[in-house]
Amino acid sequence: MAAPAYGSGAQPFVWQPHSLQELQSIREQLEGAWCYTAGATLLRTQWEAELKALPQHLVSLSCIPEMSEITVQGDYIVIGAMTRLKACTASPLVQQLPILHEAVLAIAAPSVRNLATIGGNIASGIGDTLPALLVYDAELQWMTCHGMEIQPVTAWLLDGGNRRRSAEDVLVSVHIPIHRDREGSSLTSQACSSLVPDRKREIAFYRKLGRREIFTASLVTVALFGEINLENGRWERIAIAAGGGSGLAMRLTESEQLLRSGPAEAAQAPMLAAQVMAEFTTYTDAFATEDYRKQAAGNMLGAELWQAFQP
Repeated sequence: MAAPAYGSGAQPFVWQPHSLQELQSIREQLEGAWCYTAGATLLRTQWEAELKALPQHLVSLSCIPEMSEITVQGDYIVIGAMTRLKACTASPLVQQLPILHEAVLAIAAPSVRNLATIGGNIASGIGDTLPALLVYDAELQWMTCHGMEIQPVTAWLLDGGNRRRSAEDVLVSVHIPIHRDREGSSLTSQACSSLVPDRKREIAFYRKLGRREIFTASLVTVALFGEINLENGRWERIAIAAGGGSGLAMRLTESEQLLRSGPAEAAQAPMLAAQVMAEFTTYTDAFATEDYRKQAAGNMLGAELWQAFQP
């Protein structure tokens, strides 16, 4: 199904498929410049700022039901790419993923979250959900010209995000592994820890630094998810990520290895901060220097880790 775009003048033609099969059929017949859209909150900003040209065709993904659901499929929580951010914050399944839940709540204002989708936030390559998805070992399901494909978020970012993917590829859903010892956790705060079965302690937090307190683009975002084996006092699982602004998020694997190398304790916090500053790859722009972003990421991760060990 197709409809003229809203407005007057040379406006794009909007296609509105109601299934993945119809989407496949539409993109096989399109000619000229076109792009996918859902909430279009970022695209609208780019068009208005003339950072991107308005294409001849827009393919709206918002009417495809299977792309707007949050379900459990086997050992994964599956979030449809067209799920609105507001729906993510209200979902009991997403609330079991406290880092992702906090990341979504930190995005823009409620009016934007009513329209914006998690798929759009991811596909931008710079969305604030990406550090959270990295520490949860999330995977992306793409519909390509050759069928469905699963790709870890880590691999997608290492490949430069969408730069290595065909423009025709569609992000269908996000798959987040369920750690069975985490089910039922009541972690809902921005920095939190709790006891989980099998004598383990879970530490999880997400932090975002912006130029003002609310409704602002991030300068730096960080996330940490880990489990400590209380029998030996060491990290059994640890994942750390950082991103923010217009830079790609990344897993900080050397910082993870540093924590694994010694006892899990507050004394690791300053060492973690220093290692993050050395490892985090970021950039300088009009708002902050590379060194500032590195230092901010290190300080946030170190401070939150130290706080997690306080009585």
